[in-house]
Amino acid sequence: MPTDTTSARAPSGPRSLEHPDRADIRLAEVLHALADPMRLRIVRALAAAEGELNCADIELPVSKSTCTHHFRVLREHGVIRQLYRGTAKMNGLRREDLEELFPGLIDGVLRAAALQAGRLGEE
Repeated sequence: MPTDTTSARAPSGPRSLEHPDRADIRLAEVLHALADPMRLRIVRALAAAEGELNCADIELPVSKSTCTHHFRVLREHGVIRQLYRGTAKMNGLRREDLEELFPGLIDGVLRAAALQAGRLGEE
């Protein structure tokens, strides 16, 4: 995985995943990805971890195939970075890229989600 955050494309190979370059990330797509409660739950877990998490580390009340779909949407819309470490698919929030493109967006969404969860007794 390149360390240059301006280009987040995974190296080519049998176990690589495509990611949009920072310049190709669009606000409407990020907002779409964050609009789903399960995807927002994934983003909240990744933000709280402040590092990478395996897909299995984030418990969601949906099927494995639905989890895969949610992670794929987040990756394809530039919200998370996924890479294989051995057989594990690791996930990390693209906080630096998103902050550069849309200052304050992720922190604002995370604060609002925490307030909502507290109000609804979901914490």
